[in-house]
Parts: sequence; structure tokens; C-alpha cells
Amino acid sequence: MKKIWFAALTIQLVSFSAPDIGRAQSADSLRDFVHVANTYQLISNVTYRTVSNWEAKLDIYQPRNLTAPNPTVMFFHGGGWTAGAKEAGVFTMLPYVQMGWSVVNVEYRLTNVALAPAAVEDARCALRWVYRNAKQYNFDTTKIVTTGQSAGGHLALTTGMIPASAGFDNTCPGDRAGGASAEGPNNTDELKVAAIVDWYGITDIAELLSGPSMRSYAVAWLGALPNRMDLAKQLSPLTYVRAGIPPIISVHGDADPLVPYTQKQRLHEALGKAALPHELVTIPGGKHGGFTDAENMKAYAAIRAFLAKFNLPTTALESTRAATAR
Repeated sequence: MKKIWFAALTIQLVSFSAPDIGRAQSADSLRDFVHVANTYQLISNVTYRTVSNWEAKLDIYQPRNLTAPNPTVMFFHGGGWTAGAKEAGVFTMLPYVQMGWSVVNVEYRLTNVALAPAAVEDARCALRWVYRNAKQYNFDTTKIVTTGQSAGGHLALTTGMIPASAGFDNTCPGDRAGGASAEGPNNTDELKVAAIVDWYGITDIAELLSGPSMRSYAVAWLGALPNRMDLAKQLSPLTYVRAGIPPIISVHGDADPLVPYTQKQRLHEALGKAALPHELVTIPGGKHGGFTDAENMKAYAAIRAFLAKFNLPTTALESTRAATAR
């Protein structure tokens, strides 16, 4: 049933894109999608943690019959920490599937379940789950990329940037979930992420809580917590710009009405001052996502080139070679 569902999804995507490209390109794309449908499997709704009787789940998309560690991307959906679902991001993950990567699609607690910092805690625990279960699912922990859109972009950034010493990992399960081996990190161990791909993510939460840049979704996420301004700083990626963080590439429209483009400019200015590897892909006139095909092609071309700089595979063949070389 899962294979049928994934095949239907890829065929649907072909029907969307084929009219806009040449016949030869369409044939090549169809070949790629048929290959994905035949060679990938979906492992759905795996519980990676349980908190206050709420089960946090993730889906795994990966090539069948893996025998070696595979490059892995962790995806976090958007929705301002107040809405959204992991299933809504399936199409966004397909470029990584086409590159031969494994994909871990993560859900997290929204405001109807818990306020901040719950989403960040869940995302960090999901990363620890990937490390703990790397052997069972053939995740390559030296080639983990975090990515997401909007609030998911924020979680991609915080998951890769926040150190264990910040304390957001303290509630992560210490057992070896999912039947993994006893090997794995303790909750105080630092975990490495190879790169971060941020799509119009929030970088300064405090700015969104009051004044001209106030956004209702940020106010809702922090609620009436007495320490909300301190917590906002602790949850903001701008706080964690320092030596040793992963390379970061961001995609952001300069007319974004929901997440100010100036936030992304400030992040990349800070990264530049710290001489850290980074790139900002600006979509002129771009809003909060909803980019055109040409704009998305520009973004993904930049992302692939950026990943390649850090020896991360950008084709299925390269992923296979990377896996078999280990």
C-alpha cells in the first residue's frame, strides 16, 4: 500500500511539471520518478518520543535494501509553530529523494499541544533519535542535513546550531528507541549536522513579539510565559552564531510579509563577520514561499552547488558511491 501511495505521488508530480518542460526533459523526469517509485520505501509514523502522553512521530523515505550508511536529510514543516503537518511537506522533499538521499520527515508539538520551547525540544530529540537509530536505518550521521520552511526553517537552524549545553535536549529519551542497538549518544553529547538548508525561517523571535514587526504566530507560540523575552532569545538562531556550527544556506524572498527579510540579512551578516560558510539566495519580489518554477530552480541549483562544496552528494549515483565507500 505504501509503495502504491508513493508511486501515485510521484506520477501526480510528473503531471504537474511535464507541460512546462521540453519533451526530452519530460521523459528524463518521468524516468527519474518511475525509478524513485520502484526503489524507495516509506516507513510511516515511527514514534521518536512520547511526552505528556503525546506521541511525536516521523516518516522515513529511503532507498530499498540499503546496506551502508546513506546521506540523510531531516525535514521540518512550516506553519508558525501553530499549524501544519508533516504530510504537507512531501513534495518539498522530492529533490532530495531524486538525489538518492534518505529523508526523515519530522512532526513536532504545535501550540494546541504545548507552547515554546516544545517544538525546539522535539526537533532536537528527533536528531538524537536519528543518531541512536542510525545503524538500523542506515543513516549516515556524517552527512545529515536539516531543512524546513518558515517555522520549519527556524527548526532546521536551531536543530543544527543549538548546543547540548543549552538544555533543550534534557527531556530526550535515553533508551534506544525503535529497536536500535545500544550504541548511541548520551543527551549531553554534542551532535554534528553537516549543513543547514533554511527556507525563509525565523531567526530573531524577540523581534516578532512586539512593535512594528510583531507577528501573531510568534506571540501565540510564546503565549503569556513570564520569561518569554529571555526564552525568545534562547530560541533564536542569531544567538548561536559561533565557530563550529554547520554551513548554512538560506532562501528568502525580499518582500516576505510574514518573516522579515531583514532577519535573514542580519543572520548572514553575522555569519560573514564570524567567517563562517554561508550563502543567502534572495528571491527578488518573493513573498513567503509560493515561488515560481524558475525561482525554485534557481534556489535548488544554489543548494546543490552549496552542498557539493562540503562533499555532500547531489546525485543518486554520488549517494550510492558515498554509501558503498564506507
